[in-house]
Amino acid sequence: MSAFRITASSLGILLVVIYALGSGLWVSTGDGWYRSLNAPSWQPPDWIFGVIWPYNFIVLGISSVIVSQRLSKFTSVLWLACLAMSVVCALVWAYQFYRPHNLGVASIALAGAAAFTTPLLVIAYKASWPLLIALIPYQFWLVTAAFLSWGYQKRN
Repeated sequence: MSAFRITASSLGILLVVIYALGSGLWVSTGDGWYRSLNAPSWQPPDWIFGVIWPYNFIVLGISSVIVSQRLSKFTSVLWLACLAMSVVCALVWAYQFYRPHNLGVASIALAGAAAFTTPLLVIAYKASWPLLIALIPYQFWLVTAAFLSWGYQKRN
């Protein structure tokens, strides 16, 4: 295995770890502020968040390894760049939503995360169609979360 493939795999996993830790650091749904918000009526129940996020993080990590092992250097770098931008946008959302409570900026950031994830689906398909299928829930979740964030922004 080449040094590039090992490095690309490691960077992908590192991005996912940063994503998970950053989200855990800033997201706080148990505090009074969050509970006082007027939530959209279609918000999923809390337990779904506890199921979908571990799934998403695991699939993103596995996907990073598979892409780096099966596809060209250029495509692997493109994957890492899009993943990094999606992670940055998602962490901006987490920070803006839960810390200064800037719901408008948070919503725009989450829409950006969903947009940067779209090329990941195309790249995943090039690596393996089951990988694409495994990543669809992540894309669906980001789009749903972006609309949910807009719903919070409009109601509060």
